Amino acid sequence: MPTFTAARREHEFVDERGVTIYYYSWNAAKPKAIVQLAHGLGDHAARYEDVAQALVANGMTVYADDHRGHGRTGLAQHGGDHSKLGRLGEGGLRAVVDDLHQLTGIIQREHPGVPIVYLGHSWGSLVGQRLINDHIADFAAVVFTGTAYRTPLHMNAGDLNKTHKALGTTGYEWLSRDAAVAQGFVDDELTFYADALKLFGLVDGMRLFGRPKKRLADVPLLIMIGEEDPLGGERSVRRLAESYLTRGGLTDVEVIVYAGARHEIFNETNRADVYADLIAWVKSRLALAS
Repeated sequence: MPTFTAARREHEFVDERGVTIYYYSWNAAKPKAIVQLAHGLGDHAARYEDVAQALVANGMTVYADDHRGHGRTGLAQHGGDHSKLGRLGEGGLRAVVDDLHQLTGIIQREHPGVPIVYLGHSWGSLVGQRLINDHIADFAAVVFTGTAYRTPLHMNAGDLNKTHKALGTTGYEWLSRDAAVAQGFVDDELTFYADALKLFGLVDGMRLFGRPKKRLADVPLLIMIGEEDPLGGERSVRRLAESYLTRGGLTDVEVIVYAGARHEIFNETNRADVYADLIAWVKSRLALAS
């Protein structure tokens, strides 16, 4: 586990539709890179404390927002009503992508000239695929974890815990082999079971699907998943990587699949290896000194 060295600072901005978006930063003294981290569905940014600290310890500042309907942002939207978490509000999924782009602009203004890495997990990787279709040039590198190729054939819309439900009683055994992670998800007042179709509706739910645009700006891309991740799985991410190479025109696309690991690789029993691989890849692609 990383040594905690950076305070988690709280910030906010008002998005283009008038919603207050809450976000955090973990600041390195002299950052060599900025990581913009995007959390998953039913999730929130503060759950990424450990990976943020690992990145800070390696000279990278981290920014992470609570997306619309989630975390402190969602509570403020819905007057503190936890039962309404997950509802995105006016603008829906497109507004989530716009908010991510607005946060990138804040990072650019606060750290001019410092390279930015987009790191999206699960839903954060799916909306990240939409984001980089239009704004990939904002980033020096992109990392997707717990991701999938965004088609109905390559992304599981059913019970994600189906193959793991015999391993425990929380309903979240699919997240990690570490039983404390599943229990922690249940106990966290800001996490919740998220049925995308019910939360978003058919129109916004369909917006989760899509492919990489043709002839994207060429930045390095890393895709990291667990072998037992039920969202997409290895076949799905191999197809995604191929699409970024052949359709998107990227020339540096790497896939890492962790044997036996499940969906939340940053919370897996082999998390130290995951952190090390992520940091080594970012440093090599951005030519950062160790």
